Amino acid sequence: MKLLRITCSLVVLLLSLVAFAFVAVHPAAAQQTLNPPPPSFETCKAVGNGTICQGARTVTDPLADAGFACTTAGSTFEVFNADQFDQHATRFYDQNGNLTRRSIYDNYSFGQFSNPQAGTVVPYTQVGNEKDTLAVPGDLSSATAQFTGESIFKPAQGAPVALQVGRIVSNLDQTIILFEKGLDAFTDYFVEGDTSALAALCAALS
Repeated sequence: MKLLRITCSLVVLLLSLVAFAFVAVHPAAAQQTLNPPPPSFETCKAVGNGTICQGARTVTDPLADAGFACTTAGSTFEVFNADQFDQHATRFYDQNGNLTRRSIYDNYSFGQFSNPQAGTVVPYTQVGNEKDTLAVPGDLSSATAQFTGESIFKPAQGAPVALQVGRIVSNLDQTIILFEKGLDAFTDYFVEGDTSALAALCAALS
């Protein structure tokens, strides 16, 4: 019986040492605070000397102001947006719990711009990839963002009236464009100040 007690004590000690080593190598196992914290739909796990958080969700945006207005034939109207998309997101944290990079993939199952005054709509399809790399771990304002994908705005009849196709490298909110390749009517309109970039879209909604 004495030998059994000694053996059990050694096993407990060994398991304790293994658990301690695991926590030392995997900080997230010790409930490490992550900066910035991941969204609630992501699940985190310790990997190597850091932490990876992943998750998927479906997002529905109800009808709301799209953030711009159209003026056609002397008439001005606000454009509205409604959409639904599936999103998969991944975040990578370093050994100190600070975010270093993240990726976000969106696939829209529904999207449309509308002019409630006239009862007109322009449907759109959209698939997008966003990859953010943080120059300062934990500080999203230091991120360089790369956006790739396509958005096609096309009425039920006729050709597309606006496109976002290609790749953009910028700061996180796209107010500073570092590199751009492709066709992007909205960057031309909002960033470059080309008010004619959305003329065909506005005409379709008038």
